[in-house]
Amino acid sequence: MTLIAERAVTITDGLDHLRDLMTTYAKRAPVTSVAVLGNAPLGPSDARAQAIDESDLVIRVNSFVLDLPGEPRVQGSRADVVLWNRITRTTRFTFDRYRERLYLLAEPMRFHGRPEVWPMSWPPDLGFVPIPNAEVLPRIGDELDIPWRAEKLAPTTGFTAAWLAVNLFPESEIRLSGFSFIDNPGQREWTYQVGGTSPVGPEHRIEAEARVMTDWLKEERVSLWR
Repeated sequence: MTLIAERAVTITDGLDHLRDLMTTYAKRAPVTSVAVLGNAPLGPSDARAQAIDESDLVIRVNSFVLDLPGEPRVQGSRADVVLWNRITRTTRFTFDRYRERLYLLAEPMRFHGRPEVWPMSWPPDLGFVPIPNAEVLPRIGDELDIPWRAEKLAPTTGFTAAWLAVNLFPESEIRLSGFSFIDNPGQREWTYQVGGTSPVGPEHRIEAEARVMTDWLKEERVSLWR
């Protein structure tokens, strides 16, 4: 069995509904290409921005930004699916045109007993779909090979978005960009495209995420756009 076929059998079991929901927000179906954007700073690149905007499905996370008309092209102007969490630092783009997008709420620390909060920044009529912890966290934890239950660990939102793309769309081309931990897995601070910094949370193990993502890049269908 090929690696792609193996993923299709073992990973998407119980998550078909999530893949189908994400597909309904894609620019084209069937989905043959997926772009996933982290929030690390990127320089101007027409080629990168075009590759992202031409993808069938574009997934962004947390404090994302979009290219604006008349400004240098950096990381494209589309956002079909947004993965975000309850402590996201909102940008001018976070909830812009939110009725046209799918919002997936990543809340892995709820699994470990962290209480639910409702930030005042959320639009009152925002509809969202929680990522199912019971189906996703054990699979990610096993792939990262970390003691996520015992030490109450959680994957980053960016890695979760990439993991969903790689595993829920096993026959699609995956275009990754904006993931600083690939080149700097030892970093202890995030720097954002929108500006500012924040500490890497103690619940994350980005060294493991860098290792797994580097392994994905060995597959011909997965590429990193620096």
